[in-house]
Amino acid sequence: MKLHNAMWPGLVGKEPDTDHPPISLDQMLDMTAAAEVDGQKFDGVDLFLFHPHTDPDIAEDDLKAMADKIAAKNLNVGTLVAPIWPGTVGDSSMGSDEQQQKFLLSIEKACRIAKLLNEHGVRKYGSIRVDSAEFGVQKWAENPTANTARIVDTFQKAAKIAADHGERIAAEGEICWAGMHSWEVMLNTLEGVGMPGTFGFQADLAHTYLYLMGYNAPESALLQPGYTDAEFWPAYEKMVSALRPWTIDFHVAQNDGTVHGTGSHEKTGRHCPADDPNGKLDIAKCSAVWLQGASERGIQHICWDGCMFPNSVLESPSTWNTILKAMLSVKKAL
Repeated sequence: MKLHNAMWPGLVGKEPDTDHPPISLDQMLDMTAAAEVDGQKFDGVDLFLFHPHTDPDIAEDDLKAMADKIAAKNLNVGTLVAPIWPGTVGDSSMGSDEQQQKFLLSIEKACRIAKLLNEHGVRKYGSIRVDSAEFGVQKWAENPTANTARIVDTFQKAAKIAADHGERIAAEGEICWAGMHSWEVMLNTLEGVGMPGTFGFQADLAHTYLYLMGYNAPESALLQPGYTDAEFWPAYEKMVSALRPWTIDFHVAQNDGTVHGTGSHEKTGRHCPADDPNGKLDIAKCSAVWLQGASERGIQHICWDGCMFPNSVLESPSTWNTILKAMLSVKKAL
């Protein structure tokens, strides 16, 4: 199992001219390549196809130069995050025909970049990551049936585009994304798309922990605050067993049971440092539950996700060594 670091923590929740400005791709790559624990290093990175890291319309020569730079650091590329959000290339998967077409255009652009990276040789595995690009659940809740059907229709069309390019789509489950905001709603959406060979689930330890607590869907809560360890594991297994057959991409992470956000990205599951004393999860044990049968579902790598850490934390070498140590514990537990 290859171990990857995510590049988007350098961008998500970061804003110019604040105390948390964007961190360049070059700096994120350098920090990743420098991490080392007992002679072990990261195998690769997952990329964010957003400015300023990667222009979704990047010229082929420029992309080749970027790929050369990544390969020169002995890193591979895995999953690519499509530029689906409003304000980038894409727009809401739940919206008008025009918005849907923007969403699908972002998939086309991601698949083009994936093809070029594959041809270069720096990318040999991974998925195209999406979400519903509909932030918050209030609008979705006005008509859950019709709105889920619209998201499903967009996802089916996106999956067809990906399949035509030899790619798979991994849908990120997180409490902030409409139609994906609880484990039961997420399962309903996956089953509605009904393309398990092409369209699957991206599980994130931090986000799926809040699925258990029913943060945006109390009716789907499997645990209540103050739960015991004896209550936790049966609930965890119930949720994971439902979503694991769909899981084709996986994020190692930690969560302290709260939500967090900065900038325009708010009320998402808080990602904590791997060694956070308030962390709710046994990272290795929880990951192993998700990753049962991973190879049979085509999972060849796992990725750390630590969105919206303060820049001072991200820029500390000890952060990345601690994360790599946690990733190695996951690998050992499989």
